[in-house]
Amino acid sequence: MTAAPEAVEPAVPLASAHVVVAGLGVTGRAVVTALAGRTARVTTVDAAAPDADVADGRLVDLTDVDLVVTSPGWRPDHPLLAGALAAGIPVWSEVELAWRLRVDRAGGRGPAPWLGVTGTNGKTTTVGMLTSILAAAGERVAEVGNVGTPVVEAALDPAVDVLAVELSSFQLRFTRTTSLEAAAVLNVAPDHLDWHGSLERYAVDKGRIFTHAQRACVYNVADPVTRRLVEDADVVEGCRAVGFSLGAPGRAELGVVDDLLVDRAFHTAADDPSRHEGADELATLGDLAHLGGDAGVPPHVVANALAAAALARAHGVSADDVRAGLRAFTGGHHRIETVATAQVTGGTVRFVDDSKATNGHAASASLAAFDAGTVVWVVGGLAKGATFDDLVVRRADRVRAAVVIGTDATEILGAFARHAPQIPVVRIDPADTGTVMTRAVEAATALAHPGDTVLLAPASASMDQFRSYAQRGDEFAAAARAVAGRTMEDD
Repeated sequence: MTAAPEAVEPAVPLASAHVVVAGLGVTGRAVVTALAGRTARVTTVDAAAPDADVADGRLVDLTDVDLVVTSPGWRPDHPLLAGALAAGIPVWSEVELAWRLRVDRAGGRGPAPWLGVTGTNGKTTTVGMLTSILAAAGERVAEVGNVGTPVVEAALDPAVDVLAVELSSFQLRFTRTTSLEAAAVLNVAPDHLDWHGSLERYAVDKGRIFTHAQRACVYNVADPVTRRLVEDADVVEGCRAVGFSLGAPGRAELGVVDDLLVDRAFHTAADDPSRHEGADELATLGDLAHLGGDAGVPPHVVANALAAAALARAHGVSADDVRAGLRAFTGGHHRIETVATAQVTGGTVRFVDDSKATNGHAASASLAAFDAGTVVWVVGGLAKGATFDDLVVRRADRVRAAVVIGTDATEILGAFARHAPQIPVVRIDPADTGTVMTRAVEAATALAHPGDTVLLAPASASMDQFRSYAQRGDEFAAAARAVAGRTMEDD
């Protein structure tokens, strides 16, 4: 795997530098706030923000620029970023800036340690579980990163004991000097290939989270790419490779034995001769039951819990606090969330919102949680350069019918035609974006049989017809509840 050019330091100290902030959304505004009083001059660039100093990054004169701090939505080949790199001007992510600006904790202790999570899927859930575990252990934890509070805000807060950091490949592309206490890559599957250019480039950027890791690099035993990223990483001496598995754990792994989540990596001191023999019980599948459905706890939820537990254990959290944190974790919206149940002749139809399943890997895990032939699948959106053949081949047995939404439907329709022509497929006309989800839910309800689940697992991004995956999920839930309300009135 070929690494991107290493970042360079600004030609002048930050206090004297002219810094260009690329993007003025939530991340960019947090960067501007953090730089206030810490640098000589800031220029903001954003075509969508009327208060930005410059609308078009191509108009920025780079001759007197010392540093560019970029928001994650900016592609590496954007003329501003590409021009800066070509001129030897460093480009940092907000995460890189946060690491360099972090402050000591209250009481004169050093900066708060970071525990980081990346992966194609499961990042938000895993970080949420980790946060809950750390809170159960009495830590003042900041849950930050990709979809939440900007990292730089927590890094400048002396009251924070530890950061639970969700990191996307976009953020990691321009992150170079972080040294996390422990880091995890949950999985690597094709995603954002239009942004990265190749799966190899995408994997390299994911693997940056392991660079200079101090105590543990956590990887997925079932995903050899994640193990290879650990093997390729330049880490602090003494840092351990720790695997997580849905099967019985080997040495230096966390896994599942019967209905128990167990730890064979941190159960004794590293210099204890007995460390390879025993295991600590962390939790039971029953402790995660509230995160499952009628079919039990989905495998990917168990995997996320194991990864979160591994990071917490690397930080020194007890087994009892892991259990308490997992029990207390309530999950988030738009992740295999039942939003309505409608009465139909002969039984009921359940509506499940998994709008967070924005790629094929996530949608596959979502479909796997249901019985064969019981899903009316609402799928489609912005494909991001992905194909769907493998997904349809692998999960067609779960699908009774499909309803295809979005403006980018060619690939998904073609995959059904090639590999599952027996499955009824309804294409929702993308015209009138405001009613697309209502029309999709009504079409899906008409295709459903008693006992079926109408599942929104789009395997695609949302930005073609919605502001975010959250809005897409909210509109699905509203349409499902409207259908459920009508069926109750009919009764």
